[in-house]
Amino acid sequence: MNLPKLYQILAFSLFLTACDQSVNQDTLTVYTSRQPQLIEPILDKYAEATGIDIVLLSGNAQQLLERIEVEGINSPADLFITVDAGVLWQASQANIFEPISSSILTNNIPKNFRDPEGKWFGLSKRIRAIVVNDKGNQAPPKSYHELAEKEWKNRLCLRTSAKVYNQSLIASMLFRLSEEETHKILSGWSNNLATKVFSSDTLALKAVQSGQCDATIVNSYYLGRLIDQQIGNNLSIIWPDQESFGVHVNISGGGVLKTSNNKAEAVKLLEWLSGKEAQKDYAFVNLEYPVLQDQELHPILKSWGNFKEDTMPVHQLGVLQRQAVLAARKADYN
Repeated sequence: MNLPKLYQILAFSLFLTACDQSVNQDTLTVYTSRQPQLIEPILDKYAEATGIDIVLLSGNAQQLLERIEVEGINSPADLFITVDAGVLWQASQANIFEPISSSILTNNIPKNFRDPEGKWFGLSKRIRAIVVNDKGNQAPPKSYHELAEKEWKNRLCLRTSAKVYNQSLIASMLFRLSEEETHKILSGWSNNLATKVFSSDTLALKAVQSGQCDATIVNSYYLGRLIDQQIGNNLSIIWPDQESFGVHVNISGGGVLKTSNNKAEAVKLLEWLSGKEAQKDYAFVNLEYPVLQDQELHPILKSWGNFKEDTMPVHQLGVLQRQAVLAARKADYN
């Protein structure tokens, strides 16, 4: 009888009792920093189609990595799925991933969204765009660096540089520009702030919406969620740097753990997540952009039109992350 599979959603704690280590080829354990409501609907389809039970352990990415290290060869985890290429790079540096050779993953996922050694793979694209209100849209900025110019004095809102999305954005600047050029941009942003930095993209967006400032930089899906809730009618998205490198692109992604006792099934799940059905769900459930080419998009994403992407290898976002943190600090961008 083909009954629907239930998830065991586990709250993260380093003090949880260790899971049963017996090998069950019909079960996969996924450690993820993604919010359960964003990944459950996608994994649920896989569970129902294959009969594989999926145990989902969600929590903070750094804490999950620490847990994997503490558990060592006894870890029940088969896959680690997270957000931000910098975090995936950190995980690969911790040597937790099994290198994978898969023609399906290679064909579905562009090279710049994969680890050079096949340790992790991007599963969705996260575009960090500029959002302006009606006033800011009267003469919209065409690039990230324009927001550092004097006409944006006291008109800019930003999320804190302590968050990894902005660290990766700065890392992409360091990859494309000199340290001096990057410093000039970051210093200009800091000087142009209308208020203290925010803890989240959503708060920055709401500040722009209310007129507290006229522009911000956020992951596009945050705006998509506001629009989907019939909020944010006075906000417009801007794809920066269309005449140069293209808009900054980050990813969510994952890899198979070296200590997994069920590597073959774990690879199959990763391959399925890169395929058409799951990629459509990334666009419709999460309002993220698929890594698989020519996929159907949510109407909100369609309404934003096409844009040029920065095609830099995203593993460099991890390589340059420490330098990005230092650059923000030097520019007084908190």
